[in-house]
Amino acid sequence: MDTWVWIVLVLLAVIVVALVAWAITSKRRTESLHERFGPEYDRAVNEGGNRRTGEADLRDRVKRREDLDIRPLAPAAAERYTNEWRDVQARFVDSPEGALGQADMLITSVMRERGYPMDDFDQRAADISVDHPDVVQDYRAAHGISLANDHGAASTEDQRQGMVHYRSLFERMLEVDDTAREGEVRR
Repeated sequence: MDTWVWIVLVLLAVIVVALVAWAITSKRRTESLHERFGPEYDRAVNEGGNRRTGEADLRDRVKRREDLDIRPLAPAAAERYTNEWRDVQARFVDSPEGALGQADMLITSVMRERGYPMDDFDQRAADISVDHPDVVQDYRAAHGISLANDHGAASTEDQRQGMVHYRSLFERMLEVDDTAREGEVRR
């Protein structure tokens, strides 16, 4: 065989190996994102219109989150917020509309203290999805119900469901700085 035929065969083999490597890497990246984000992966892909766009959005979220200074709460702050949450839940019986609004404000306060940027709800939800992909849908649902509540369009059952959604997020947001807790114990 001529030398040029060997060169073409080698080039074809290199191209095939490169394509196989790219496909394996792409599959692993997809599996990793799907495992990390769960249902949020599917949401991002659907909103993006295709897998590539959705995955790029999720990778961008991870990069943005790495630049944020999200921190756990001090034990005293977590205790204060827990007490406030109990008060909000107790108020629900007499004033579901007001309690839902207070729950929204309480979640916002907790998130602000933890370091989440508070400028835009959609960005905030995207930021939360990186650390808490399993409850971000609860946050979106609760926020939607809260907006409907503000306009008088939420039933008592909607308000109850909103509180349930907020509670699941609230419980995840109460991450406590264990090193601060250890310092309190030593005193």
